[in-house]
Amino acid sequence: MRFDCHLHTPLCGHAYGEPEDFIHAALELDIRLLTVTCHIPLSDAEYGARGIRMKRDEVDQYFEWIQSAQNLGEAYGIEVLQGIEAEVAPDPKIDAEMDAFLQAHSFDFVLGSLHHQLPVWQDWFEAKGKVTDAEIIEAYFNELARGACSGRYHSMAHPDVIRLYGTLAKRFRPEEHQEAIQAALDRIAESGVCLEVNTSGRIKGDFIAHPDPLILDWVAERGIPLTLGSDSHAPNMIGQYFDESLDLLKKKGFEQMHYFRQGKRVAVNIDSMF
Repeated sequence: MRFDCHLHTPLCGHAYGEPEDFIHAALELDIRLLTVTCHIPLSDAEYGARGIRMKRDEVDQYFEWIQSAQNLGEAYGIEVLQGIEAEVAPDPKIDAEMDAFLQAHSFDFVLGSLHHQLPVWQDWFEAKGKVTDAEIIEAYFNELARGACSGRYHSMAHPDVIRLYGTLAKRFRPEEHQEAIQAALDRIAESGVCLEVNTSGRIKGDFIAHPDPLILDWVAERGIPLTLGSDSHAPNMIGQYFDESLDLLKKKGFEQMHYFRQGKRVAVNIDSMF
């Protein structure tokens, strides 16, 4: 069974497409399960309130969008699950705000994303004296692991997104930061949280899916489970580069991919996803 566990709605301010557009796109690709994961609403503008995430008064519209997609998908045998993309934040107040929101609503799946390019993280790097690429990369992966250990998230999204958006001075080469990355992966493995294979990396930066193939080797060595998402911001992005990514994962020894329903991890054999 094919599934896609990371897609956005127009409510995030930088995506487009109606529920029927996403359902029809999934049908064409024989994708039988979609998880909608718009960005969690937050009160602090430093987390990109405008054009990045829905507002608090739009949450009901978000659930209505998902319900519409569920109703449409049911007719075609496509299951639509209710997820959210939450932040890994350096501020305990934001953590508390997210926790209250997550407790107030029911989600099948909670992604954890560390968006290092946001002003709040740029300020944090500066305040912590993280200036060189090596210092920033070590801090990024350490904070990603902290997020995994928090118990708030089911999977950590686009794990090496630090390579994008200009935070680093030079091209990201994981082999140059092996010790820091592997230390973070050790903690993530202990947490039991998944890592996301995010195929949107194929259309930006160095044009490879997240995480880097070398990091995938280290993930495989630690038996960390994986989720799969296109990070779709438009219907034509659903399932993008899935065959290519699944083929690579199989070659690296992965046998299963996972999605979450009602917070419970469900395993799917990779062979059934081609």
